[in-house]
Formats: sequence, C-alpha cells, structure tokens
Amino acid sequence: MAVTQADRARDAFLAAAARTGQARAQEALARRWQPRLIAHAWRLTGDMELAREAVQDAWVEIITGLHRLREDRAFALWAWRITTRRCARLIGGRQARRRLQAAASAEPPPAPAVDPERGADAARIAQAMQSLPPAQRAAMWLFHIEDLSVAEIAVALDVPAGTVKTRLMHARRTLRETLTGGDDV
Repeated sequence: MAVTQADRARDAFLAAAARTGQARAQEALARRWQPRLIAHAWRLTGDMELAREAVQDAWVEIITGLHRLREDRAFALWAWRITTRRCARLIGGRQARRRLQAAASAEPPPAPAVDPERGADAARIAQAMQSLPPAQRAAMWLFHIEDLSVAEIAVALDVPAGTVKTRLMHARRTLRETLTGGDDV
C-alpha cells in the first residue's frame, strides 16, 4: 500500500483543482483520503467515534484552508497533520484520560487485513501492532505501511523528528518482545 509518485502527483493535481473551488476535485480528495484519515485518527485516539469526529472537523479545515497550502505535493502530509491536531484537540477536551482509555479498549479494533499468503504471521503482527500505544502505532503505520520518511512523519504527526525516531524504536522493541516471547534475537 506504498504511495507511488503517481499517487502523489494525483493528490497534487486534485489539491490544486480543489483550491480553485472545483467541487468534483474536493469530492475526489475526500473519497480518496477519508478512509486513510479515519484509520490514522483511530490509531491516534483508539476510539472510532472520536476518530470520525476528528476527521469531519479536519475536512472542514482542509477544504477551507486549501488556499494556504503552498506546495500541492505536500497535501498528504498537510492533511495528516491537520487530522493529528484535531485528534489532539478532541482528546485534550476530554475530562478524564481514563474514560478515553476505557472507551478505546471497549471499541473493537478494525479487523486487520490479512494476506492469505502470509497467514498466521501477518495476523500475529497485526495483533501485536494493535497492542502498541496510539502514538507508536501511528508512527509505525506511517513508516512501514504508508512508506513515509521520518521527516514526513514528523510533519504529519506534528512532533520533532527525534520523537518519531524514539517512537519507532520503542515500538520495534515492543513488537520484537511480543512476537518472540521476550527472547532477544
């Protein structure tokens, strides 16, 4: 599911067209990015309802703020960053972090897509990824699945690059311990 240069060029074209007010381009961006932004927001919040709310708010900001996007090719990073900030605002607005954690654990995670050729290993990895803290899970997803660089992830998550590296390091360590049963390999 790596993003190709053609995908980035298409996003840049759609962002430029949407900036001029073309409703079809705005709709195409929404159709293309809605599932990915919801998945990203869910990884950050752990709550599907909160994720949908964050993405809905993010789309308002994205569409109304397209005129501020200086580089059309940066649309994806910009959209992820806006979504990340919306998630942070919604989480920050919640009174008790414990209630958020309880809701996240009660909400069944989306079923991970399992490639039949990889079978049980892919299912174990997907399950281990679900056990990571949201910030680490988001960084791992953006790095390994969305194929973003550390610098791009830093922009998307609105954190320093060093923080991204630390999250990736801790996530890898946790995954290694989970998948190998705690044995150092």
